[in-house]
Amino acid sequence: MTTTPLVVIDRVSKSFGDVRALRDVSLTVDAGEVVVVIGPSGSGKSTLCRCINRLEPVDSGTITIDGVPLPDEGRALARLRADIGMVFQSFNLFAHKSVLQNVTLGPRKVRKLSRAEARRRAMELLERVGIADKADRFPAELSGGQQQRAAIARALAMEPKLMLFDEPTSALDPEMIKEVLDVMVKLASEGTTMIVVTHEMGFARSAARRVVFMDEGRVVEVAPPERFFSEPESDRARDFLSKILAH
Repeated sequence: MTTTPLVVIDRVSKSFGDVRALRDVSLTVDAGEVVVVIGPSGSGKSTLCRCINRLEPVDSGTITIDGVPLPDEGRALARLRADIGMVFQSFNLFAHKSVLQNVTLGPRKVRKLSRAEARRRAMELLERVGIADKADRFPAELSGGQQQRAAIARALAMEPKLMLFDEPTSALDPEMIKEVLDVMVKLASEGTTMIVVTHEMGFARSAARRVVFMDEGRVVEVAPPERFFSEPESDRARDFLSKILAH
C-alpha cells in the first residue's frame, strides 16, 4: 500500500534581498510522521517552517499539503492555515484573554463550534498538556513553560492535520524545556504529524522518525535518528554534531 505524503516540498527556493535562505529544498512528510529539522543558525530551518504555512511566500518551487498546493491568499489560504497548527518560540498568546479563551477562540470563530463544545474540547486539551488548573489565568500569570503548553493546546484545538514547531523551547529556562518537550514527545507517540525545528538533540533522538540536517539553505542529509547521530554521512553534519554533542 502506498501512502500519499501529507506534505510535499518540491525544489523550494527563497531569498531575502541578497541572502538565499532556501536553495532547492525538497522534502516529503507522511501522515503520522515526526520530522525534526536541525542545523546551524542561519541554515534556513525557520524559513522553511514559515514557508510551509505561507507566512513567507516562496520564490520558486511548490509546497503541497494533503494534495492541495499552497494557495496564494484569501479564503483558501485561511482554510489551509486552519489545518496547520504552528507553535513559535515566542508564545503569541492573546495577553488580554484567559488561557481558556485563547484555546477556544479559533474553534469558535473558524470551526464554528458552540461555546460549550469549544470549552469541553479546550479543557480536554489543557488537561492533556498539564495546565487545566490554569484555564482562567491570563498568560502573564503563567511561567514560560506553561505559556508554551497553552500555545500547543491552542494549536491542537483546531484539530490540525499538521503541527509545525519553530524552536518551541529556545525562549525557555532549562527547567521549563523538559515540560514542553514531554508534551511534544506524547503528541509524537499519539501519531500527530509534526515538523519540528529545534536545537534539542535529545528530542530528535527519541521522538523523530527522520532527522533533516540543513546548512546554508540546503537539505544536506536526511536519515533516521539512530543512523544520523551515530554515522552521519556528510562532513558538514559530522562537524556540526562534533561541536554540539561535545558538551
